[in-house]
Amino acid sequence: MTTTRSTAAPAASGTIPVPAATRGSTRGWRDPRLAAGIVIVAVCVLLGSRILAGADDTVAVWSARHDLTAGSVLARSDLEPVRVRLTGASAGRYLPAGSPLVPGSRVAHDLAAGELLARSAVASGTSRRLVEVPLSVAPDDLPASVHRGATVDVWVTPKVVPAGEDRPRARLALEGVVVVGVPHGGDSLAPRTTQQVIVGVEPGASADLADALGQLADGRVVLTRRAG
Repeated sequence: MTTTRSTAAPAASGTIPVPAATRGSTRGWRDPRLAAGIVIVAVCVLLGSRILAGADDTVAVWSARHDLTAGSVLARSDLEPVRVRLTGASAGRYLPAGSPLVPGSRVAHDLAAGELLARSAVASGTSRRLVEVPLSVAPDDLPASVHRGATVDVWVTPKVVPAGEDRPRARLALEGVVVVGVPHGGDSLAPRTTQQVIVGVEPGASADLADALGQLADGRVVLTRRAG
C-alpha cells in the first residue's frame, strides 16, 4: 500500500498557483497490519492441526507380519503395528501395539498375514500344542458368535433314549475348549446340513477325549459359547 506526500510550493505574487508535486512511499515490514496478518494465519494453522488430531480416533494394534501357525512361538519380529478404528466391544479385543509379549508365548490358532492379533490368539508360554478335534455341527446348534479363539462347551444329545429316561438328556462331552478353526464352505448354493468346527484339546486329557469321541459319534452335537 502506498501513501502520498505533498509539498506546497510558495505562490509568487501575480502568478498562477502550481499543483503540489506528489510522490509515493511503500510501507515497510514493520507495518502493524502485516504483523497482524501473520499472527492470524499462524493461529488458523494451529487450530486446524488440533482439530484434525482430535478427529483421529484410530488406535494402534498388533497384526501378523506373515502367516503364523498354531503352536508356534510368537516373537516381536512376527508382528507389526497398524492403526484401525475400533468401537464397542471390539475395542478391548485386540492387543495394543507396544504391549510386551510374555517370553515363550505361542500362537493359539493359525493367523494369516495382516490379521489383527486378538488377545485370545496368544497362549502363555506354558501352553502346549493342542490336539485338534473336528466336529460336525448343525447350523441351528452353532451360535453365530462362534469364531476362532472362542471358548466353547461341547454338548451331546444321544440319538437313542437311554433306558429309564423319558427323553434324551444332553451330556457335557468337552468343557472349556478353544475353537481353533471354523472352515468356510464352498461356493455351492445348496444349503449346508452341517458346519465343521475344529476345537483344541489339551494333550493330557486323552482319557477324557476318548470318552468324548464316543459320545460325539452317537449323538447330536451342540456348542455353547462362553462370553468374554
